[in-house]
Amino acid sequence: MDRGYEKLFIGGEWVRPSTDRVITPVNPSTGVSLGSVPEAVEQDVDAAVAAARRAFDEPGGWATWEPARRADVMEAFATELEARAGNIAQAVSSQNGMPISTSRQLEGGLPASVLRYYAGLAREIPFSEVRSGFFGGSVEVRKVPVGVVAAIVPWNFPQVLSAFKIAPAMAAGCTVVFKPSPETVLDAFLVAEAAEVAGVPAGVINIVPGGREAGAHLVSHPQVDKVAFTGSTAAGRAIAEVCGRLLRPVTLELGGKSAAIILEDADLDPAKLGQELMISTLVNNGQTCFLSTRILAPRSRYAEFVDLFTDFARSLPVGNALDESTLVGPMATPQQRDRVESYIAKGRSEGARLTTGGGRPAGLDQGWFVEPTVFADVDNRSVIAQEEIFGPVLCVLPYDGVDEAVRIANDSDFGLAGTVWTSDPERGAAVARRVRTGTIGVNRYLPDLAAPFGGVKASGLGSELGPEGLEAYLQFQSVYL
Repeated sequence: MDRGYEKLFIGGEWVRPSTDRVITPVNPSTGVSLGSVPEAVEQDVDAAVAAARRAFDEPGGWATWEPARRADVMEAFATELEARAGNIAQAVSSQNGMPISTSRQLEGGLPASVLRYYAGLAREIPFSEVRSGFFGGSVEVRKVPVGVVAAIVPWNFPQVLSAFKIAPAMAAGCTVVFKPSPETVLDAFLVAEAAEVAGVPAGVINIVPGGREAGAHLVSHPQVDKVAFTGSTAAGRAIAEVCGRLLRPVTLELGGKSAAIILEDADLDPAKLGQELMISTLVNNGQTCFLSTRILAPRSRYAEFVDLFTDFARSLPVGNALDESTLVGPMATPQQRDRVESYIAKGRSEGARLTTGGGRPAGLDQGWFVEPTVFADVDNRSVIAQEEIFGPVLCVLPYDGVDEAVRIANDSDFGLAGTVWTSDPERGAAVARRVRTGTIGVNRYLPDLAAPFGGVKASGLGSELGPEGLEAYLQFQSVYL
């Protein structure tokens, strides 16, 4: 894939950027350039925010539309995304190394479903309620859109994570300035094309690909009413500081270091649970915030589970992201590979036992590949057990008794996700409820559109998805009648 763009999508039109700066995404499987797009700078961000502001504030604008009318546009938008799903999946895999089999299901297929889900909520939920007043009379309680939303997403799931923000914002009546990561920009332009053909009103969606400077300018822009961000905890803290000073609402979905608690009665036969294990521990080459990368195994069966995860990781085909047989592709950038390799070196120096991987796969000299890696005999206080590695690296820790397993699971700065594995689902659910985390699965893990997804502690603020994800883009107005 080699495609270039020369204009930005702002205010419903393709407009020339204010500078000649460009972003040149690179295929992490090959190291070859994929084309170029204009880089948005502060002046372009200003233009995008102004367009979003007009679309929100003008009489008869998007915020004033009946929810069902907004839903019609969202469904048309979903249809256009579906028509481009194959191209979007290929663009994502070509830019960030996500295996095409995964990208086709998630990046190509899921955003349209998210739009349709929130279009359905927009048709169903009441945006106004009249109740009896405590002091007599009546009160109308209205749910009104918060305003102009700055939506900022990382490179690992660029389309899914943007849909998590754009869809509920549109349903609420908000307008959006969307900043994709510089590593994944080509897919964002396909989204712009879909929005244009679908008839999304001018200024409702504006796209400004750029780096940290553009993102910082957008977050602090005086005409932005809310920020929705997915990314690192460090960046999330910086954004939270700005939003706190400005008294600006913010939703932050940040990092994780989730635990998989394997109970003594668990049957983790990869022949039966291979897909569930992959999604829960190593999906998208380990570059996923919710992965259960701390495997807590009962000491009575510890050697067995170390061998199981070692064999499982060793069995995964590693290769070009566009190869249909690939289950583990490259790291998204050379810097990310360096980061992962530095953690592997740290694990070795801390005394953990490397059971498989730890290097670069043979025969893949181009691109930024790391072998799926498993460490055993890991202490939960070690760096590799406490810090998010964001690569195909698993740590297997022993425990004695369920109480200790829960204590270890909760002994983390993060609290985004987790899993419990058992032959007794009721017991698994009881253990899951003891883990301090925003989401957790029993014998599987996959965020569900109908339920809130978000973290506690250093994993973020607020939630996306479910009706709660729509509420995040609404505010209350009380009218005393």
